[in-house]
Amino acid sequence: MAHRVTGRRRPAVLAGSWAAFAVLAAVLAAHDWTPFPFERTAVDWSVAHRPPVAETVALAVTSLGTGVAPYLLVLAAGLVTLRASPAPRSRRATAGTVLAPVLCLAAGQLLRQGLMHAFGRPRPPRTDWAFTASGFAFPSGHAFTSALCAGLLALAVARAHPRAARAAVVTAALFAGSIGLSRIYLGVHWPLDVLGAWLLAAGCLAAASIVPRPPTRSTAPVPEVP
Repeated sequence: MAHRVTGRRRPAVLAGSWAAFAVLAAVLAAHDWTPFPFERTAVDWSVAHRPPVAETVALAVTSLGTGVAPYLLVLAAGLVTLRASPAPRSRRATAGTVLAPVLCLAAGQLLRQGLMHAFGRPRPPRTDWAFTASGFAFPSGHAFTSALCAGLLALAVARAHPRAARAAVVTAALFAGSIGLSRIYLGVHWPLDVLGAWLLAAGCLAAASIVPRPPTRSTAPVPEVP
């Protein structure tokens, strides 16, 4: 059975994720937001090893981190939670259950956008880009979005179907990991932009896991039979 974050450990995970993100941001700020040598090396390697076929695949992968796809995933998370909830349900409760992950993603995006503009870290040079990008670099928007939406879906699946928790977490990690790495490979982000995005998403997921959830069929009280 997959190891799950217990109620006692969730605050520690939350604090640890936010602390790690804050430390990373402080280190980058002390470095005047310029890339570290290993970051420059990673982007240089990507540019030098980017044949057309690999670039096409990376572009397809990275496209999953924006647009409609992330919101479809969080909507699926809401539907998984709804399906596992005991009936009957009011319309208000139904809407709240389905839309809660969507609102979580939207709130996370507002936070990420605010931090990105506050930090203002420049992207790699345009000559390294495989396509046109916009905005600042830290934290990566695609990496954050994919990690948060996949994590919310994995969290919903783990709560509704504990036996599927390990598979859900592994799938979410592969999904978010591939999109985050594609941002570096395509030359539009430094490695620490992606790491920062993953830490920020982990903090948001830990916060979401603390919020009380509606009872599922497996946790709902069984009525007494007279």
